[in-house]
Amino acid sequence: MQIGVIGVGKLGEFHTKLLTEIARELPDVTCAGIFDLDRNRADEMAARYHVPRFSSLEELAIRCDAAVIATTTSSHFTIATALLKQGLHLFIEKPVTTTVEEADELIRLEKENGVRIQVGHIERFNPALRAVESYIGRPMYIQAERLSGFSRRVTDVSVVLDLMIHDIDLVLSLIPSDIRHISASGVRVFSNELDMATARIDFLNGATANVTASRLSRSRMRKLRFFGTNPKSYASLDLTTGKSEVFRLVKPEEATSKNPLKSFAARKILEQFGEIQDAMQGMVLDYIHPEIPKINALRDELEHFINAIKNNTPIAVSSSDGRRAIMVAGKITAEIAANAASFE
Repeated sequence: MQIGVIGVGKLGEFHTKLLTEIARELPDVTCAGIFDLDRNRADEMAARYHVPRFSSLEELAIRCDAAVIATTTSSHFTIATALLKQGLHLFIEKPVTTTVEEADELIRLEKENGVRIQVGHIERFNPALRAVESYIGRPMYIQAERLSGFSRRVTDVSVVLDLMIHDIDLVLSLIPSDIRHISASGVRVFSNELDMATARIDFLNGATANVTASRLSRSRMRKLRFFGTNPKSYASLDLTTGKSEVFRLVKPEEATSKNPLKSFAARKILEQFGEIQDAMQGMVLDYIHPEIPKINALRDELEHFINAIKNNTPIAVSSSDGRRAIMVAGKITAEIAANAASFE
């Protein structure tokens, strides 16, 4: 399996490094080479990771079975279209495209040419999330905050497609229901695109998600909070540090800790929740501080892509998943534009 990398900026370099490591461990996988319009950067990366530099996209297509597209979002559609027509399997960094119409065309080409697309929504592979997924039950309220500093590198798209798209995809993957309503607001500050946005997504099953993203922050933050049912639960995750904890109201025999009510940690937590013990009705507060596995999420999703292609197994994050995230992002952006127009 010959895999090429298109675009060797910061993220593309990570892909190249990891693919060369995977190739050393899997004899039937090779990092076939890289391509970037910046020839100096391409030469530098080719020398650093001891891989060929392709002179054109056409040369890469001839030499490869699959490719990673790690270029700017606005270029995804053009590059992916050309490679799908050449029969290449694709790993496309998020977001898959800038519009639903472009995503629909890629899905059509994917089916027409009998190939597979995986979208790089890396947070699906975040070990902190994976550690708590089995405990949170049915999420009915999700709060997501994603903040970062300003970067000229991503001003070709709004903060909704740049940052919020991560949490949009997570929310859609965790709440199995159609959307009932979206409300949103946002502002442009340093670029011609939205630099800060917040959205409320209401689902037909009664669940709600509040999602906030900003690239105007002095510090980085990636936090998720879940409130769930079956069992009643609250989970707090820091996707940057990996710290996560879960609180569940369960029957005594269902508790993961041996004596949840009498442990020192549980007593301190009960105090923090005020008089919650009076409302527990025979249930116990189960406190879970899961061990976070030391997994490189980017390598994990690359390995999932490779295995899906080699073994014809389901894609972890499909082109349809990527399309749905784009669709919701578009509705959020449209809602913000409509609100702004009403005040002009």
